[in-house]
Amino acid sequence: MEPLKDPLKDRVVTQVHPPPHRPLSIDYLVKPFCHLPCWRFLKDHLAQEGTLTKSSAIYLISQAKFLFQAEKNILEIKDPVVVVGDLHGQFYDLLRILEVGGDPEKTKYLFLGDYVDRGHFSLEIIMLLYALKINYPNTFYLIRGNHETRQMTTHFKFRQEVLHKHDLETYELIMESFDALPIACIVNGKFLSVHGGISSSLFHLSDIMNLNRFIEPPNNGLFCDLLWSDPVDNPSGVLSECFMPNITRSCSVVYGFRAVNIFLKENSLVSIIRAHEAQMEGFKMHKWNGPNKFPTVLTIFSAPDYCGTYNNKGAILRLEDSTLSIHQICKSPEPYCLPHQLDVFAWSVPFVIEKCVSMFNHIFSLSNANKDQFTEDNELIEEMLKEMQGQRKVELAGKIKTLSRMITMIESLNEKNNINDYPKSYNKDYNIPDAIVGKGLFELETKMETFEKVKAQDMVNEKCPTA
Repeated sequence: MEPLKDPLKDRVVTQVHPPPHRPLSIDYLVKPFCHLPCWRFLKDHLAQEGTLTKSSAIYLISQAKFLFQAEKNILEIKDPVVVVGDLHGQFYDLLRILEVGGDPEKTKYLFLGDYVDRGHFSLEIIMLLYALKINYPNTFYLIRGNHETRQMTTHFKFRQEVLHKHDLETYELIMESFDALPIACIVNGKFLSVHGGISSSLFHLSDIMNLNRFIEPPNNGLFCDLLWSDPVDNPSGVLSECFMPNITRSCSVVYGFRAVNIFLKENSLVSIIRAHEAQMEGFKMHKWNGPNKFPTVLTIFSAPDYCGTYNNKGAILRLEDSTLSIHQICKSPEPYCLPHQLDVFAWSVPFVIEKCVSMFNHIFSLSNANKDQFTEDNELIEEMLKEMQGQRKVELAGKIKTLSRMITMIESLNEKNNINDYPKSYNKDYNIPDAIVGKGLFELETKMETFEKVKAQDMVNEKCPTA
């Protein structure tokens, strides 16, 4: 697709390449002979901030959904495989992961969920991952995370993103494809890969196989726990009971070494590989059975500098010959996005108008009159007009009427876009920790302090939202 044209060669920021001229149509997306999407072309198109036509998006969603439906609740794969944790809308970090992990044409991948929300480019992630799944259905695997639900995508604005870029029908189709995602994977018959973890209702792998996964996950029970549960956060893995309520998430459970060891022994497994929790180094090995033993639980988190504030590294895991290696990922540059999916005109015009009104207010020496007096206090206007004669009177009356219309426009735009208080509304929309927005890292002494402070501030967003 051709980029936007620049016939006058007057672009101010010439180092930023213009985006593609038109949305990517299905005629350009799908290869004519093999009837598969050209994922490399799509990757480059999306990386340049290109968009898709609705027919192209629906094609990718429907074809991927068909493949997901044919898979079992538990996938079974062999190494070598690259395991990827949470992505959370960080599309440009996904591009880096595919570079570091290896060409998908030659490399087997397993993604552990949470592709959407928190970041600005969730839809781009879904479109690229689905295109890769369609091309490599036997080596490219996706399972479901706790964010691939209607409840979470509405609360954390993926729904809003899709409505902005496409429409409600496209969103509903994506949700149906999420309902079809498998919910776990067994690697080499030894490693259980799942987004969250185990459950007090999970005794055998057959319990997962017997679940009806083609639904919106409930807020309790086995299905919920597979997506939401966490290992206990202490070096020994000791809990007073095998499972305890998960206060951090407001749902599901916390599990310790006793629960994990019982489950692994009962099912002849070695370890649990999961995602779901941000980690400072991008991974955490829970070596509850001893420092020289294989980790009982291994957490992988692949979104570096999570939410643009955590200052953490991302990581991916490579399993080969039943040995593992960790590759860390640093944050990749990404385009700046205005809050609320606003374009530059909708975001800036109210600001410009408001400054103009303030300037006119000063010129007319009406600083004591507030906005309501401009529009409602006709007596003040009449008094001023009585002092004027002729052409000057007509000019002033016209200016006052213009101010009134401008103020009405400001109030209408502010109400529509909710941009009266930019930092506050930005936090509300994208769930950025309040205490961190607008503060530089120089205020914090170490990266770990940064991470822990942001994590504490962001704790409210780790909870399961109330219905």
